[in-house]
Amino acid sequence: MPNTSFRRAKVVRRTRGLRAAGAAVAVLLGLSLAACGADAPGQGPGAGAGGEKPVVLTTFTVLADVAQNVAGDKLQVESITKAGAEIHGYEPTPGDIRKASKADLILDNGLNLEAWFAQFVEGLDVPHAVVSEGVEVLSIGEDSYQGKPNPHAWMSPVNVQIYVDNMVKAFSQLDPDNAAAFEANGAAYKAQLQSVKDEMVQKLATVPEAQRALVTCEGAFSYLARDAGLREVYIWAVNAEQQATPQQITRAIEFVKANKVPAVFCESTVSDAPMRQVVGATGSSFGGVLYVDSLSEADGPVPTYLDLIRHDAKLITEGLTGAAS
Repeated sequence: MPNTSFRRAKVVRRTRGLRAAGAAVAVLLGLSLAACGADAPGQGPGAGAGGEKPVVLTTFTVLADVAQNVAGDKLQVESITKAGAEIHGYEPTPGDIRKASKADLILDNGLNLEAWFAQFVEGLDVPHAVVSEGVEVLSIGEDSYQGKPNPHAWMSPVNVQIYVDNMVKAFSQLDPDNAAAFEANGAAYKAQLQSVKDEMVQKLATVPEAQRALVTCEGAFSYLARDAGLREVYIWAVNAEQQATPQQITRAIEFVKANKVPAVFCESTVSDAPMRQVVGATGSSFGGVLYVDSLSEADGPVPTYLDLIRHDAKLITEGLTGAAS
């Protein structure tokens, strides 16, 4: 089992901009804690008061769903961000900080995904675990992010099995009395993850070799592409506030034309306008909306992580084979 980091949250100050952001969040923290009355950090209702379940807070909805499968009915699992939120540039609210101050454990993905996380937890005496520890990290291959870790490790169900192991360890340290339940839940969920991975590979194996190129807005599919034997191409490497550059769009257009890619895709949390330009310039089809950084609402197409992988694999296969109805 991977050696999960289960420690008190620490702040890593990298730039003047981060220091400024940290100061702003510290102000929000003070206001939020004042608003929540007598609850001190790490001593909220999840810490066993009144027999309530310990509270586990995750940074985004995908982690929350995975964590719920491991926790079962022993822990209360919540997500800081809501369904549909763009996780990379998220800005915590006073309510988020108030919620975090009363949590018993915070889970984050790591790999530089949550750029706001260090400032978010400043001043909170709440333990956290980095659930991606132990995965085989892929690096971003181009743009200004070249050489940095690709944070979207959860897009491989194989990696998520490692996430599960890390959660089992963290939950067992948080609530030792229920360690056996967490272990059993984790084993059962890992079996489902392996089944979904095998199903995805089988489905995408039907895509002809010449068409095995996955063109998306963000470079968020490196791990999925590795699992499924697809070549990944994207407009931008990591979601950011700025619009796609003309050079990035042109590069995607040239690739799609040269390789006669039948369909291209974009993610649910960003505008598909740049990819629509690629479609207009190449005659390729828009294959649909893929999910990466967020689940949908409960009545949407991907209310769980397993649904997310199945949805994306189905959409990619249909787009690249021309089998979409």
